[in-house]
Amino acid sequence: MAEEVKLFRTWSSRYSLRIVWALKLKGIEYETIFEDLTNKSPSLLQYNPIHGKVPVLVHDGKPVCESLVILEYVDDTWKHNPLLPQDPYEKSMARFWANFGDDKLMKSIWQLFIAHEKDQDVAAVAALENLKIVEEQLKGKKFFHGETIGYLDLAFGWIANLVSIIEEIMSLKLVDGERFPHLSSWIQNFMDAPVIRDCWPPRDKMIIKYQVGREKHLAAATPK
Repeated sequence: MAEEVKLFRTWSSRYSLRIVWALKLKGIEYETIFEDLTNKSPSLLQYNPIHGKVPVLVHDGKPVCESLVILEYVDDTWKHNPLLPQDPYEKSMARFWANFGDDKLMKSIWQLFIAHEKDQDVAAVAALENLKIVEEQLKGKKFFHGETIGYLDLAFGWIANLVSIIEEIMSLKLVDGERFPHLSSWIQNFMDAPVIRDCWPPRDKMIIKYQVGREKHLAAATPK
């Protein structure tokens, strides 16, 4: 009997893309259900009643939520083309750095993105410091785990697309080959992989979405 695999996502979610990439790297067939988070479907609320967020992976009727959790579930369920290291220490370090990416790096870049002009220099310092930490992890490596795309590449994959969108909207440069040679090389290698390249959302739509979101944040933070 064929497995039933469904992925609830939105067209632009960087978290959902992690799961799209993982399933494609594993060669797993699945059904995509696109959600409108302003009008969430009963199914999404049934499968993720706590947060009502995407992504949600439903495997034979069993829902799994939170993108990093889903990545581990996918790797544990379909053993071929492993994403996580097999060594327990290396695996724990991969989890640590994935959480750093979400809890520190992503948040610092977002704070820069929504900062008023007078606050951007301070916000940029925090973002660049976190990018330097990631740069150190990539020294001497094509990908985070070596020569093939793995768990940490998928966890940090949003950098390859979102940072350049933020740079374009804000007319600044965060990541370049002179300041971050290893990270820049990783971005190019990651973007060149067909399974990655073929899944990006339309860039023009992403720029509009993030431009509008930024303007709303700035307007809300401006004293009346």
